[in-house]
Amino acid sequence: MANAPRILAVLALGGLALLCAAGPAAAQNCGCQPGYCCSQYGYCGTTKPYCGKGCRSGPCYSSGGSGGGGSSGSGANVASVVTDAFFNDIKSQAGSGCEGTNFYTRSAFLSAAGDSAYSGFAQGGSEDDGKREIAAFFANAAHETGRFCYISETDQSSSYCDSTKTQWPCVAGKKYYGRGPLQISWNYNYGPAGQSIGFDGLGNPDIVAQDAVISFKTALWFWMNNVHQVMPQGFGATIRAINGAQECNGKNTAEMNDRVALYQQYCQQLGVNPGSNLTC
Repeated sequence: MANAPRILAVLALGGLALLCAAGPAAAQNCGCQPGYCCSQYGYCGTTKPYCGKGCRSGPCYSSGGSGGGGSSGSGANVASVVTDAFFNDIKSQAGSGCEGTNFYTRSAFLSAAGDSAYSGFAQGGSEDDGKREIAAFFANAAHETGRFCYISETDQSSSYCDSTKTQWPCVAGKKYYGRGPLQISWNYNYGPAGQSIGFDGLGNPDIVAQDAVISFKTALWFWMNNVHQVMPQGFGATIRAINGAQECNGKNTAEMNDRVALYQQYCQQLGVNPGSNLTC
């Protein structure tokens, strides 16, 4: 028994070594590469030890309902929930003459959502949890695009190039303003999104405004890497994850309230309680 502490220490170090080997790299401030989870111990990976309990960021598994810490459920059937009527009702609110009317389609969304990279969308908790996530995604997308009216940001004067993000160098003449359902912006989002999805995000950001499936994929990429994991905290947490610096803590209450109103409307249409913590 005298050697027990030493044996336990060796086993612990060995387990840590295995964990390090399994992930691509230790995460500095949870800075894992796109598609990887940052585990509770600060390592990157894609399996349950990384994306499950204690996951800090990335496509973390849902906590599984309001109780927190429960076992994962099957979630919602996305294609069954996002019906033609639901999708087209959002577009009908935009009015006529919108560039996005013929661009954003239910089939393009379902094609993007069917990609295995986003298989965790609206999954991991109960069916109601899944419906709330769908309502949250479309509430934020509807707000960002004027009910699917706009494909690109109206103010395109800024290049949205952060030269300090040297891993994602801006290409001369290219601008990284908002495009797509969640108006993906900045070179440090276009670069990794393109790498994950399979297009030249830095050299050809315009494709996000030209290919509807890629456009929805960029939105789902951003959602699964930055928003999906905060859904159990309430809708307000999704606003903070997407545009908190501009809208939360009283910075733009009108914009925040528009997102909340849309979320409540969509939850009602889907027959699910919106839950608590709706504002940020």
